[in-house]
Amino acid sequence: MSQNPGANPSASDIAQLLQERYGASQHYEVLDNAILRHLLQHRSVRAFAPTALPPHALETLVAAAQSGSSSSNLQVWSVVAIQDAAHKNQLAIWANNQDFVRQAPLFLVWLVDLSRDRLVADAPEGVTIDGTDYLESVVLGAIDAAIAAQNAVLAAESLGLGAVYAGAIRSHVRAIAEDLKLPPYVFPVFGTAIGYPAEGLVSHIRPRLPQPAVLHSEYYDASAQPQAAQRYDQALDAFWKKQHIDHPLWTRHLATRLGNVAQKGDARYELREILLELGFPLR
Repeated sequence: MSQNPGANPSASDIAQLLQERYGASQHYEVLDNAILRHLLQHRSVRAFAPTALPPHALETLVAAAQSGSSSSNLQVWSVVAIQDAAHKNQLAIWANNQDFVRQAPLFLVWLVDLSRDRLVADAPEGVTIDGTDYLESVVLGAIDAAIAAQNAVLAAESLGLGAVYAGAIRSHVRAIAEDLKLPPYVFPVFGTAIGYPAEGLVSHIRPRLPQPAVLHSEYYDASAQPQAAQRYDQALDAFWKKQHIDHPLWTRHLATRLGNVAQKGDARYELREILLELGFPLR
């Protein structure tokens, strides 16, 4: 069997996990247990073996997803499981032709789903279910979906599976919404490919920003950002070199990814218009 990204290393390895997560120049003291080691070793898997998932894997992942927190217990998310090869191929095309969508035995499309609550709410006379019409509810649904999906990914990794997110499905939301027969008030937020890592796959933990870049004490303070970004450029550059990948520095990547988006024709940046088309009034 290929490398198991979900296998828990020994307690003595937590320092190594932290070094990989932040780069060799960063040092943090953290508490230690099996769950924390499991979290620290997360890495995305973008190549999958043609091996079927074990029986009841899908139900297990959904149970884990539903064990995540939900704002006010509204549970305004759903997920569509794609396992048919032809259907996955079409989703792969719409996800900017990313091959891991085809390879994975399971592709999950996570949805903001305000339709269900509108359908089943037992509203007394004089009460209109209009809370679903506001941008707040779309944000709430996206948060709930993300929490659910991350629970599912962590559960998958604990079973020896690998996973990777696919936000690129938002580049073709209109086509995907039609394909999945989504009713009004339902929006596909992102996908997750899940399966066994490809044989011989060696994946490394991608470093994250130093903690001073994301951790603020009492009040927001941006003074640490330039130095943190410089350190992260170095750590991530070392990671790409270890992967034998020629990749621009992170700070340049930001400009490439976020610069001149209006000229790129990516539907992700037409989201307001698309949500209106999908029946979200966005008050």
